[in-house]
Amino acid sequence: MHKASLRSLAPLSSSLLTFTPIAFSSLHFSPSRLSFVRFSFRAMASHIVGYPRVGPKRELKFALESFWDGKSSAEDLQKVAADLRASIWKQMSEAGIKYIPSNTFSYYDQVLDTTAMLGAVPPRYGWNGGEIGFDVYFSMARGNASVPAMEMTKWFDTNYHYIVPELSPEIKFSYASHKAVEEYKEAKALGVETVPVLVGPVSYLLLSKPAKGVEKSFSLLSLIGSILPVYKEVLAELKAAGATWVQFDEPTLVKDLDAHQLQAFTHAYSELESSLSGLNVVIETYFADVTAEAFKTLTGLKGVTGYGFDLVRGTKTLDLIKGGFPSGKYLFAGVVDGRNIWANDLASSLSTLEALEGIVGKDKLVVSTSCSLLHTAVDLVNETKLDKEIKSWLAFAAQKK
Repeated sequence: MHKASLRSLAPLSSSLLTFTPIAFSSLHFSPSRLSFVRFSFRAMASHIVGYPRVGPKRELKFALESFWDGKSSAEDLQKVAADLRASIWKQMSEAGIKYIPSNTFSYYDQVLDTTAMLGAVPPRYGWNGGEIGFDVYFSMARGNASVPAMEMTKWFDTNYHYIVPELSPEIKFSYASHKAVEEYKEAKALGVETVPVLVGPVSYLLLSKPAKGVEKSFSLLSLIGSILPVYKEVLAELKAAGATWVQFDEPTLVKDLDAHQLQAFTHAYSELESSLSGLNVVIETYFADVTAEAFKTLTGLKGVTGYGFDLVRGTKTLDLIKGGFPSGKYLFAGVVDGRNIWANDLASSLSTLEALEGIVGKDKLVVSTSCSLLHTAVDLVNETKLDKEIKSWLAFAAQKK
């Protein structure tokens, strides 16, 4: 077994590399796993869907607990967070990652961050407008002395959770958290160009629930026209700040969606098309296959430059890509597993990428993680007591990048 990291898959070398069975045997591959004698592969661009934010020694966890206990200030917490972000961006830049994500850091979770961005604060928290601060943000997440927290539920089938948005027909959305733009500017000031990541508008609504007192039959997707103006403001600010790429995470596309739900994607990105002009846009899916209907919908969206797929858990998606991928579009191929601590099978990953290169074209194929690396441990270097051989089988987030 050998670590198939983005570092090993993407840079490879500045020239064409040729692998032989002898070279593979030195990397501890089983000969039975090799169904080919010889192939060549080129260096390609690399991308990371997202990255752990807790810190290699759980720095964010301890900083949050200290702040919640009143033992440290908001400024202390913000300093720890900024240092972690700077370290992560620097590591990815030094590893040669081309498409480095920003706005994947969170003090709690990315859906709650989107709720803050949209100003979708339930009335019980007493928010009266303006930029949402820690008091309202953490009250939504954890409750306070007066009111309970919002509901928490599992993030798909992972061990992570998110705070479920509570929406109603009367809700008034407003641009209330500039975090995505601020973190893009923060990375840029450090000399790192990033791809700002936003939870996509349709997935945000599909991951929400009707607020208390609202009929269960209320169509959350009926709010799409109300939230898109905020997304347009965010996109305008990102373009003004110099962003050239933006990533929309639309993981609900891997669910079994009906025609009405799929149509919401077509409508939303058609409405955003003019705002997306001047930006390269990648839409990310992960955790499972997309259906043939979802694939058709996704690859037909307006204003979109590329598509990201989980090719570790989404093995059937590979057949959809082979069956017809839109000409001139980028494919962000998620062949590096973002959900476990094991080293990838380099031969298998390279074989998949070679097949995709023939479909998509050399300049449009990007090697990527299958999902955010948030779902794996941070850095193997801290595991000082592990057996050397066992350690060679592992790859945490820092090793996968």
